[in-house]
Amino acid sequence: MKHDRSNRIRELIGQTTVLPVLVIDDAAKAMPLARALADGGLKLIEITLRTPAALSAIAAIVAALPEIVVGAGTVCHAIDARRAHEAGARFAVSPGHSMELGNACAELGLPFLPGVATASEVMAARNDGYEVLKFFPAEAAGGLEMLDALAGPFPDVMFCPTGGINAANAPAYLALSNVLCVGGSWIAPRAEVTAGNWAKLTELAATAARLQRGG
Repeated sequence: MKHDRSNRIRELIGQTTVLPVLVIDDAAKAMPLARALADGGLKLIEITLRTPAALSAIAAIVAALPEIVVGAGTVCHAIDARRAHEAGARFAVSPGHSMELGNACAELGLPFLPGVATASEVMAARNDGYEVLKFFPAEAAGGLEMLDALAGPFPDVMFCPTGGINAANAPAYLALSNVLCVGGSWIAPRAEVTAGNWAKLTELAATAARLQRGG
């Protein structure tokens, strides 16, 4: 196997049990949203590159709130990784994996969490040097049973399941021995963000921050 490219991402996401996956439509909401989540105990966040405001939101948080570790999600191409890095993102998350994207992140010094959904994809990512992987879309790809099954042939691989994770099923995922953390958007519903309901978001973050690995 190649040199483990997951050391830095393991150190980062290993600091949390829940990684908020954020879709931000208005960059002006970025800083109050990040503050609300940090006040609840979640200081590691992922902002998906699904909206025109995403890169501006990353840059705004990085500039104003350096204590918060901001990553970019939905990074699908090398240019996405470069733009995210230029905006100040500290790590990159992808729904899938390609050697081109992995190499681009390595060249940028950007810790990378590639996505997988099958055993073949796990093998391909491991061959490229990754031992910490995003399992996506978690619920649609087999959920708890699939992750439990993957633990047998891949005892050295850790996962961050994302996709269909919520407050109800997150504890069951975190109870699995091969789950490092879970990612989800339930912590910051878009309707609450749009409404600027920061107290509610802090409450959701605090509840999520109390979740522990091992159940």
